Amino acid sequence: MAIKFQYNKTSLGELGKQLKMRQTALPTIKSKESALRSEVKKAKDTARDYQQRLEALTAKYDYMVALWGEFDLTLLKVEDVVLSTQKIAGVRTPVLEDVRFAEKQYDLFSSPVWYADGVELLKQLARLGIECEVYSRKMELLDYARRKTTQKVNLYEKVQIPGYEDAIRKIKRFMEDEENLSKSAQKIVKTRQQQAAEGSML
Repeated sequence: MAIKFQYNKTSLGELGKQLKMRQTALPTIKSKESALRSEVKKAKDTARDYQQRLEALTAKYDYMVALWGEFDLTLLKVEDVVLSTQKIAGVRTPVLEDVRFAEKQYDLFSSPVWYADGVELLKQLARLGIECEVYSRKMELLDYARRKTTQKVNLYEKVQIPGYEDAIRKIKRFMEDEENLSKSAQKIVKTRQQQAAEGSML
């Protein structure tokens, strides 16, 4: 990325401001990246943990597979999923507050004995499945923000800060050269004037 500038004091001042702003912001962005990296790892670990628990519960469900054929599927359904948001290092992420179920009443005497366990198992499966999805989404959002922050850190560190420093150096050199040339020109003019003055005296 080429930084546009002019060889004058105004441009030098503007570039100095831009450089200072980036140098000041860089540590904050780096700490945000570090926090996001740690949060992504936490979210990944939690999502993996939920996935393992879900697989264990699914194995329990499969164990009762012969019985599920006679289960009344209208007994239970997910009515509502209550989510809230939580800001982590400036990123809004979802948090599962509650899973609300609609349960249909059934006759305890005429229904199979295992129905109560079956309903409880399905609730756990649904809750874990939803929790798993929420954490996967949280992980995606945090990872996306982390990648964007890493790009910004790299842009500042490897491109913009060195670019501004280089531009400032070029302007300063140019201005020094211009000043030296001006001084040299003044000396030449002064020398000629003195020579001319001495020549007219003779």
